[in-house]
Amino acid sequence: MEEIRITSQEFALFQRLIYKIAGISLNDTKRELLVGRLAKRLRHHSLTSFSSYYRMLATGDHPQELQIMVDLLTTNETYFFREPGHFAFVRDEIIPRHKGPSAFRVWSAASSSGEEPYSIAMLLADTLGEAPWEVVGSDICTKVLARAVTGHYALARTEGIPSEYMRKYCLKGVRDQAGTFLMAPELRQRTSFRQINLMQPVDAGIGEFDVVFLRNVMIYFDHPTKARVVHNLLPRMKPGGYLIIGHSETLNGITDNVMTVRPTIYRKP
Repeated sequence: MEEIRITSQEFALFQRLIYKIAGISLNDTKRELLVGRLAKRLRHHSLTSFSSYYRMLATGDHPQELQIMVDLLTTNETYFFREPGHFAFVRDEIIPRHKGPSAFRVWSAASSSGEEPYSIAMLLADTLGEAPWEVVGSDICTKVLARAVTGHYALARTEGIPSEYMRKYCLKGVRDQAGTFLMAPELRQRTSFRQINLMQPVDAGIGEFDVVFLRNVMIYFDHPTKARVVHNLLPRMKPGGYLIIGHSETLNGITDNVMTVRPTIYRKP
């Protein structure tokens, strides 16, 4: 099949579609990226134009294909203990203030392939010991969630993990698993994953959290989408709970319902 090109009108259709579903604003510089990632889906379905692929998605009759499209167009760059100052703040400032017998709960709301929630899990296991704790990771992309559930990573991904945590919580593979490591069972037992679209109200069944990480995802959103996402998150935070965002992000002008503790760290009254 010859190269499939996309017209400006077709690109605009996909810009509106991914914005409607995931809140992601694809500017014109992402045109080649979209073509590169979606052209193989057109070939898979023997389609000859992006218009025909869009019509297939827009009918609502192919929800699995729509999810594949979302998975291909979402960015999932992540690594262990990214922005380490946030983890130090949780350890030194938030956990010591936790009172009562209830479990200390943390939600990694854009968890990608799991490096962030497992980083949190290592920290909580080390700091809280036998006290109850739980980590929930969520993402809109099913492909990365499937990887996260396994807790299985290449050893090349270990940069950033403290050596003590490597010894305690990372099981190095042998024989046919050489070159990889597995998160320890005691971490995986307390870390769960689920698909959540932050553009929609979050099911109350997920419970409430002491800390919510929402890092390095709002950079892909415009102002109304940022406000919508934060509005959907806030009901799932406990009173006095903390919201942590990325170092290149801010909630200034986004919401008045949290107080600034320090740049990128906010608290719900």
